[in-house]
Amino acid sequence: MSEPLLRLKHIHKRFGSTVALNDVSLDVYPGEVRGLIGENGSGKSTISSIAAGMQKANAGEMEFLGAPWAPESMIEALQKGVGMIVQESGTIAGVTVSENIFLAEIDQFKNRLGMIDRKKMNALADEVLRNISIRNVSGAAPMASLDFQSRKLVEIAKVVMKEPKVLVIDETSTALSHDGREILYKVIRQFRDDGRAVLFISHDLDEIMEVCDTLTVLRDGMLIRSFTKDEFDADLIRTSMIGRELQGDYYRSDFTPSRQEEVSLVAEHLCLGNELKDVSVTLHKGEIVGVGGLSHCGMHTLGKVLFGAVKPESGTVKTGDGTPVTSAVAAKKKNIGYVSKDRDVESLCLSAGIRDNIAVAGLDRFAVGNFLILNGREKTYVREQIDALSIKCADMDQPVSALSGGNKQKVVFGKWIGCGSEILILDCPTRGVDIGVKQAMYRLMTELKNAGRSILMISEELPELMGMSDRILMMKDGVVTKEFARSRELTDADIIGYMI
Repeated sequence: MSEPLLRLKHIHKRFGSTVALNDVSLDVYPGEVRGLIGENGSGKSTISSIAAGMQKANAGEMEFLGAPWAPESMIEALQKGVGMIVQESGTIAGVTVSENIFLAEIDQFKNRLGMIDRKKMNALADEVLRNISIRNVSGAAPMASLDFQSRKLVEIAKVVMKEPKVLVIDETSTALSHDGREILYKVIRQFRDDGRAVLFISHDLDEIMEVCDTLTVLRDGMLIRSFTKDEFDADLIRTSMIGRELQGDYYRSDFTPSRQEEVSLVAEHLCLGNELKDVSVTLHKGEIVGVGGLSHCGMHTLGKVLFGAVKPESGTVKTGDGTPVTSAVAAKKKNIGYVSKDRDVESLCLSAGIRDNIAVAGLDRFAVGNFLILNGREKTYVREQIDALSIKCADMDQPVSALSGGNKQKVVFGKWIGCGSEILILDCPTRGVDIGVKQAMYRLMTELKNAGRSILMISEELPELMGMSDRILMMKDGVVTKEFARSRELTDADIIGYMI
């Protein structure tokens, strides 16, 4: 076997009293796609971010191309051959696509007068995007005008453009639809064929077994085991991840659609450009309605319109008693909660603590008037959600930015469940969370349904839709193409033709 491109030896990392990595060693070889898998907080993102220059280890050594490796920043690491696509947003919203791509190299586009040749920069950005088959994004476009998937594709192009020897992909596929994933997988295959290497982090076990040549399992900051391709076994990998066999059902155990007669939310004839074309949805109490399709089918926009965060050009959204939902404020007053796919931007304030993020939706539970917050009641309120959802944290004032993806998502759930939301609009609710947290969230959704709450779940994962929904609405090009009832016989093949 050839020498490794990247070698990590006895890496240790602590965050305060929390041990994030405990003596982790890892080699990545030319032509290898090595998967990293483990529960949230297992150390996957920490070890990869150290390798990519995002942060420093407390102890241990690294080598890259046979020489000591200690990059001072991600920019330096990328320039020298190790590039990372981060889990959440790795782009800047206030500038254009081309400015994001060439952020650290903007001087090359200045003319003799010091002015930036934007035409040249935009044209080169277009070429960078087309090189990895991104055809629906322009270099001149403002980043703020792009959806979550398109922003992530821009980030992929930005890193791949530098042709690193080692590419670290941290939970990127969870932000992408079918077409976006195909672009990412094409990039991965090209790296393998060129004799470069990919460190691929994912919570999707089926995906990681398909994409990767080798697989390393981390748990509680320690390396548990590595698998070669011929050793891949789903049950054994799961057991290695969580240290036990999963108990109980994963998705719902029943296969009969059920709901109460009372209607909780009605949307009629919603239209908004090419994203929604005469879409109507009815949601009952005690029902989970799934909405699926490719990323640009309109389903994510539908969730925002139902919550009142985006106004349709025509059509109405009303609660079961006939109250119009015309804004997010109106939705909140009618006990409607919304969990966004773009968690870090639209659902959380990352600079704030867990307490503030959970408490913000429940002020009427512990505030007197508009000004006086009863501190003791607030702490009790937040502690109830932390305990009920098993949020792993040092204390309730810990910054949300320091949490793993799964614990961030639990904070978002706690915000809306704590304030008594009767209707929950969940957009990709298990994106970026591990298998154990997913199972806990599915159980929670089932409990909420059985308690009479209404859930509209938007998802790009067909197994999730089939496993949890009483009814599934498939969308394509802004139109609902088919409705499916819950059934034991329902398969991917029955559904997929109505989304592609």
